[in-house]
Amino acid sequence: MDFDNISLGGLLRDAFTAHGPASQAVAKTFAPGDYSIHFFLQLALILLTCRLVGWLGKRFLAQPQVVGEMIAGVFLGPSLLGLLSPDLQTTIFPKETRSVLYAGAQLGVGLYMFLVGTTLRLDHFRTKARSAGAVSLAGILAPFFIAFLITPLLLRVPGLFAAGISQVNATLFMGACIALTAFPMLARIINERGLADTSLGTLSLTAGAFDDAASWCVLALVLAAFGAGPGVAILAIGGGVGYAAFIILFGKKLLSPLGRIVEREGHMSYTVLGITIALFCLSAFIMDAVGIHSIFGGFILGTVMPRGLFAAELKKKVEPLAVVLLLPMFFTYSGLNTRMDMVNSAELMLIAAGVLVASVVAKGGACYLAARMSGEDNRTALGIGALMNSRGLMELIIINIGLQKGIIGPALFSMLVLMAIVTTMMASPLFELVYGRKARASGELGAVPGDAAGHAA
Repeated sequence: MDFDNISLGGLLRDAFTAHGPASQAVAKTFAPGDYSIHFFLQLALILLTCRLVGWLGKRFLAQPQVVGEMIAGVFLGPSLLGLLSPDLQTTIFPKETRSVLYAGAQLGVGLYMFLVGTTLRLDHFRTKARSAGAVSLAGILAPFFIAFLITPLLLRVPGLFAAGISQVNATLFMGACIALTAFPMLARIINERGLADTSLGTLSLTAGAFDDAASWCVLALVLAAFGAGPGVAILAIGGGVGYAAFIILFGKKLLSPLGRIVEREGHMSYTVLGITIALFCLSAFIMDAVGIHSIFGGFILGTVMPRGLFAAELKKKVEPLAVVLLLPMFFTYSGLNTRMDMVNSAELMLIAAGVLVASVVAKGGACYLAARMSGEDNRTALGIGALMNSRGLMELIIINIGLQKGIIGPALFSMLVLMAIVTTMMASPLFELVYGRKARASGELGAVPGDAAGHAA
C-alpha cells in the first residue's frame, strides 16, 4: 500500500468512488478467503451504523431503535452503499463471506426471540385467548382474500411472477406476504414501547406468532407445489405442530429443575447458562430442520422456561449480547439482499402503491375489526391494528426465499420490500397516536424505556 500517495481527502473520496488507491489497497488486503478479517470489519461497520441510524430515527422521527437498525441494514446493502460505491460495498461484504454473517444473524434473532418467550405472560394470554384467536384468524383470512382479488391483476404484468406459475400458487404466496407480521420486529417494538407485561402486548405478540407460523406453513405448501415436493409441506406443518405440542405439554415440567437450581444458589451459574443455551440451540435446530424457522424454536422454548430469578438472570446475561451485538447482523444480512431501485416506472410505482394500501387495509384493518368484535375498546383495537400491521425483516426473509426459488421477479420483490419498510415505520408512530400517548398520560403505561436515560438508543 502506497501511503505517500494517499491523503485524507483521497481516503474520503475513495470511500464514495471506490476507484482510488485506498479502495484498491483495501480490496487487495482483504481477500475473499480471509473470512475473519472481513467479519470483524463488517461487524464494526454494522454496529456503528445501526447505533447511529437508530439514534437518528429515535431523535428525529420518533422511531424505536429497532426500526433504525432495519433501515441501517438496507443502507449497508446495494440500495445505498452499493449505489454510491458498488466496489467498496462488495469489498466489505463479498458474497463469499455472507454465510458467516448469516449464521450470526440467525443466532442473534433466535436468541432474542428466546428471551421474548421468557417474558410472555401466560395469564394474560388465557384472559385474552378469545381476542388473540380472533385477531390472528382475521389477520390471516383478510390478507388471503385481498391476495385472491389482486393477484390476477399482478399476473397480467410481465416479470412480477415467474413465467408459468399457477394463479393458486401466486395467490398463496401473496397472501402469506400480506398476512405476515414481523414477529421479531413486533417483539422489539413491544419491549421498547413498554408493553411487554401488558395484556395488549401479549395479545399482539401471540396473534403475530400464530400469523407468522401460518404464513411459513403456506410458504412450505407453495414450495412443495413449485417443485420441492409434498414432503416439504408435510414435514413443516407436522413437525412444527408436533414439536410445539410436546414443548407446551411437557416442557415446563422437564425444565423446572433448572429454575430450582438458580433459586437455591441465588444466581445463574455458567453451567446452568451453558445448558440453557444448548437447549435453545437444539430447539432452534429442530424448527429449522422441519422447515419452519429457527426463531419459532427459540420462542416456543422460552415460553416454558422457569420464571422468577431464572428468567431475570437469563435476561441479564444474554440480552446485551443478543440485542447489541448479534441482532443487528440479522437486519444487515437481509438488507444485503434488498434492492430499492427496481421500481423504476410509473406503472410499477402505481402497482407498488396499490400493494401497500391493500396490505395495510387487509392486515391492520382486519385485526382492528376483529379486536373490536371480541370486546376490546376502540383505542385498544386501534393499537392492536397498528402493531399487527408491522412486517419488517421477516417479510424480507420470506420474499427473499420467493426470489431465490424463482416464484417472484425482482420488481415485485422490490415492491414488497417497500411495503415492509413503510408498514414497519408506520407501526410505532401510529400506535403512539391512537393508544400510547393517552395511555402514558393517564398512567396506564410508563414512559418509553430509554427516553430518560437514553440507554435504549
